[in-house]
Amino acid sequence: MSKHSHDHVHSCVSLVPIFNHLEKEQMDEISATAHTRRFKKGELIYQPLDESDSLYIVHKGFVRIYRLTESGKEQLVRFLGPGDFTGEMALFRSSLHDSFAEATRDTAVCVITKDELQPLLAAYPAISLKILAEFSNRLEQSERQTTIVATEKVEIRLAMFLVELLEEGSNIATLPMTKKDLASFLGTTPETISRKLGAMEDRGLIRHISNREIAIMDADELLLG
Repeated sequence: MSKHSHDHVHSCVSLVPIFNHLEKEQMDEISATAHTRRFKKGELIYQPLDESDSLYIVHKGFVRIYRLTESGKEQLVRFLGPGDFTGEMALFRSSLHDSFAEATRDTAVCVITKDELQPLLAAYPAISLKILAEFSNRLEQSERQTTIVATEKVEIRLAMFLVELLEEGSNIATLPMTKKDLASFLGTTPETISRKLGAMEDRGLIRHISNREIAIMDADELLLG
């Protein structure tokens, strides 16, 4: 591996919360097992029935994870940005992927296979605990999404999603996805999302700063629908 490639992989591994608590020597050991793969916008990283045998860490770019319903509609599961990862179930058991992972722009991913990483999990139990914590976070996020989608009114689904995006002390919600993907995530249509956002802005509850940034002017009133 060239010095450039090694530095690239090391910086990729160091982005990830499940690894970035480790000592430099331990980080070097993990970096030595990883290799980089690059994907063009629209390329699939994996798809259903592909063997799930690797951990994928996003270094640059974005990846969307989605499933297809029985009727063929896309259901967005989550978005991954730099430092996020997918494929972690492969570290504990052999299985097949049940979803699609698609690069939404040119993307670089660090890949560590199960066979390479399992010995490190045994050597450094703290990594396993961090992965379990991430499982817990994702379960909580999934439950929140289920709650949002189960809410009857689209306005409330959208309002809950926007308020969830707010960082403490800020009133700016930065959308992590396109309106099409947001519609998929909330179980509605892009046209409905645009219409509801327009209505919220007309009522003075939100203000569009840019295509992806929305200022929440009155979160309490927004959540009342």
